[in-house]
Amino acid sequence: MNKRSPFPLWKAFLVAFTFLPVQSAFTDEPFSSVDSIHDKVLNWYNLDPVNDNIPGAAVDRTYHEFLPDRVPLKKIIVAVIDGGVDIHHSDLEGKIWKNTDEIPDNGVDDDQNGYVDDLHGWNFLGNREGENVYYENYEYVRIYKKYDPLYRDINSIREVPPSEQNVYRYYLASRKKYQEELKKTEEEKEYIDFFENSFDEASATVKTFLGKDTLIRSDLDSLITDVDSVQNSVTLLTYLYSNGLTPEALRDYRKHNSDLLDKKLNPKMNYRAILSDDPADIMDTDYGNNDVKGPSSEHGTFVAGIIAAARDNNEGINGIAGNAEIMVLRAVPDGDEYDKDIALAIRYAVDNGANIINMSFGKSFSPHKKFVDEALQYASKNDVLVIHSAGNDAKNIDEAMQYPSKAFIDGTLAPNFITVGASSEKRNDFLVADFSNYGRKNVDLFAPGVDIVSLYPENKYNSASGTSFSGPVVSGVAALIWSYYPALKAAEVRDILLQSVTRYEKLKVYIPTDEGKNYKMIKFKHLSRTGGTVNAYNAMLLAEKTIRERSNR
Repeated sequence: MNKRSPFPLWKAFLVAFTFLPVQSAFTDEPFSSVDSIHDKVLNWYNLDPVNDNIPGAAVDRTYHEFLPDRVPLKKIIVAVIDGGVDIHHSDLEGKIWKNTDEIPDNGVDDDQNGYVDDLHGWNFLGNREGENVYYENYEYVRIYKKYDPLYRDINSIREVPPSEQNVYRYYLASRKKYQEELKKTEEEKEYIDFFENSFDEASATVKTFLGKDTLIRSDLDSLITDVDSVQNSVTLLTYLYSNGLTPEALRDYRKHNSDLLDKKLNPKMNYRAILSDDPADIMDTDYGNNDVKGPSSEHGTFVAGIIAAARDNNEGINGIAGNAEIMVLRAVPDGDEYDKDIALAIRYAVDNGANIINMSFGKSFSPHKKFVDEALQYASKNDVLVIHSAGNDAKNIDEAMQYPSKAFIDGTLAPNFITVGASSEKRNDFLVADFSNYGRKNVDLFAPGVDIVSLYPENKYNSASGTSFSGPVVSGVAALIWSYYPALKAAEVRDILLQSVTRYEKLKVYIPTDEGKNYKMIKFKHLSRTGGTVNAYNAMLLAEKTIRERSNR
């Protein structure tokens, strides 16, 4: 590695570093108060494109101009299928759904819904002894692991019986993805080793020259020398610091890299063994527990806060839906979720009264898509709206499918399904988040998802970016509308959200790319079905009009 010129490595590593998985990339250490954050940063997703000149979701305008003299008519239950939620966060007080038909902690399934002591939801990643799944393989690793013993020595599809050829093709696609990701991650480990060694050597050289035990960034700015070794070290350190490659950042990236190699890409691991179920059998439901927080509630707590954090408690953030409750369904590990868990979580939400299901997760392979399709069809028949984040791979998902999807195996489309891309606070060519997936057919609209401040476990807060947080903006707006117009059907709420977007007809934006650079531009309206961003104020006006016209018929 040290024999190569470092400059190409700098560029290659910086691309990789820039595109850490956004959905888990909290940008700060958690903080206990938001008092020092300016309102236009803190709650920018609530601001209005017209009144505030910020491309938010126009939530505050809705409350101030449309709702002062109105009262909500229905409590809307939003099921958050995620990694868990800290239900005791002070900014979620009074906002967590409670199963009133269940007597807490008596070890009895009082309401006979199949889940014992499910007071606030269910944890599909745990067992009866209270053990929980934290990490998981990616789906393509699980597929590769399952079928590699059968097909590793096969050289041609002609050697495979016709009845198995589709499975064999699926195996080949999974193996290819696994091998590509493994190679990339191993190369990134080499980059990390190289940069850490270079950083340590350069720092030692400069510290020796200055006669200091510690080194800070300002030391580099004032250092002038003719000693080549010192000047080269200063040049390297300045470059690294200016591109965010601090020792702390490298440490975080090493942890991310190790998690990939040792856990998510490691086919030797079998995390699900503690559940003792068959993930290929949708009828095998005797697993899970009522620990809805689990060991990894950061992501889900953040999502729940955007949807429903209290608006009137003079602390923290302002969630979007003032009359909503969060039902917690833990089914998403650090890695890829299982189709079976998602399908059962959807069915639980429907059976227990959820109006909206928020799904801020996704993957590129879905071996039991039929399970999820049937659950989504069940949700549609029972008038439940499903909102899904588009993903953070900077890809056109009209070409590279993401799951779950609104397209069923039989080619029909779910009428109750919305897919959301991420937009930023910049009303210019960077309106679309550089990590967001897009697609004129498969992404319905965009919503704020960059530099969002929301809740973090243990009564803390944090900032993060991702389509994971654009989805709950739309879920919150949907819950807000529905709470005032409960006569609307799920499909009507969906249509209202899509028809009422803020459109930027002439605006050209950079197309997201996973190569880390902005190469091409396109009109924003071509990146989704609606060509717009969610707008609560416009949606509320359209909901009012819809109900009024219905009553006049």
